Amino acid sequence: MEFSIKAAAPEKLKTDCLILARFADGEAGPQLAAIDTASNGLLGKLIKRELDDKAGSLFALPTLPGVAAERVLVVSLGKRAEFADKALRSALTAVGKWLAPSKAKSAAFAATDLVAGGLELPASLRTAAILLADACYRFEAVRAKPDDKPAGPAKLEFLLQGKSDAAARTALEQGAAIAAGQSLARDLGNLPANYCTPSTLADTAKSLAREYKLKIQVFDRDGIEELGMGSFLSVAQGSREEPRFIVLEYKGGKPKAAPIVLVGKGVTFDSGGISLKPGEGMDEMKFDMCGAASVLGTFRAVAKMGLPINLVGLIPATENMPSGLAVKPGDVVTSLSGQTIEILNTDAEGRLILCDALTYAERFKPACVVDIATLTGACIIALGHHTSGLLANDDALAAELLGAGQRTGDRAWQLPLFDEYQDQLKSNFADMANIGGRPAGSITAACFLSRFAKAYKWAHLDIAGTAWKSGAEKGATGRPVQLLTEFLLARAKA
Repeated sequence: MEFSIKAAAPEKLKTDCLILARFADGEAGPQLAAIDTASNGLLGKLIKRELDDKAGSLFALPTLPGVAAERVLVVSLGKRAEFADKALRSALTAVGKWLAPSKAKSAAFAATDLVAGGLELPASLRTAAILLADACYRFEAVRAKPDDKPAGPAKLEFLLQGKSDAAARTALEQGAAIAAGQSLARDLGNLPANYCTPSTLADTAKSLAREYKLKIQVFDRDGIEELGMGSFLSVAQGSREEPRFIVLEYKGGKPKAAPIVLVGKGVTFDSGGISLKPGEGMDEMKFDMCGAASVLGTFRAVAKMGLPINLVGLIPATENMPSGLAVKPGDVVTSLSGQTIEILNTDAEGRLILCDALTYAERFKPACVVDIATLTGACIIALGHHTSGLLANDDALAAELLGAGQRTGDRAWQLPLFDEYQDQLKSNFADMANIGGRPAGSITAACFLSRFAKAYKWAHLDIAGTAWKSGAEKGATGRPVQLLTEFLLARAKA
């Protein structure tokens, strides 16, 4: 979907679908009022009769006298006094879901009325681009024949009463870039594991590097072994698929400015290894690389926006499979840090590949490090599917990420990282065990990672409950690309 801004009278604009926003109380905004006047008051009467007050309620007209648009869609913004980001997102998501299966090939959104509730226009345009594109997303990469059903409009214009300023245009460009990054993350997550292997993630990173002139280095099994990543390799040794360690660098900031490092878990299929998972739902373990996908999606967005920051992406990519060569419960491995790990459960493999990447991150002398991983089922029990888990060794960094999540609706919740939990990782045979038992599973997983992140400010996002959906809506969500890009936008402004 291509986005643009246009100054035009809404009643005279020829488009397949004209979208109008209306508060449930008070006077209509100037753009909707102009349409009502053009229809001799018919629109106002129909809205009063047909449109519910709840934000996101819709009322569609196949035609409206006096209006050039072929269709008119009216969305409720709820009550003006209650209008905030949540109501805006509800309205935009509803519009996107209506547009996605429609036959409209072009659309125009009366955006002046959209922000009449007091929200800033640039932020609203950025949010609109992200949510509308996301609602019209479709995955067809592995179908024999592409679905011939409509996929939403190819072009969408935001109508303003006057000329747009630079801030509005920049915000819309940012929204389109973030939407593109989120789409990439969803595409990678949705690919079956026989299509999306560690090599596929490396090839995707190489394509990004070519397109945006990024620096890239990809280590194969021998290279990973030379680095000394024994913990990472212990997970990879059971699979015929070759592991990859991907190092991606974007240099948009000052040459000597410390970079922000993003570390993404890239387990392209997780069988559990020798500690085999139950068969039911194991197909969804193709989503276990969504942390890596979110890092690549964020890089795409940042590069398209040209943010003035330095960014490093580290992706340890592997399968976790059972075989005669697979690591066994009770084995002890040596990490890149030199610390030894007793592997009590081979299904706690994400932390085993992340810990070596976190140690590798030290060489960049980072401003901060954020790792993103579908790490623990315990996080789903704690927070469900609406909120990502957040743990950090620096409260200021945690606050930045929480704020970014709150502003975008891609929310996280901070869990404690108290020293008392570290005792659960004690081992009789190594420096630590890779699991700490059932109690506080998400916290002890983060405690494990924290032992490899002492050299810098670090935060961990557990996206096990938010990276994908099950059931009828099964598929990757692209989270937390919005959270990460908002965090990086704020850092760039600072």
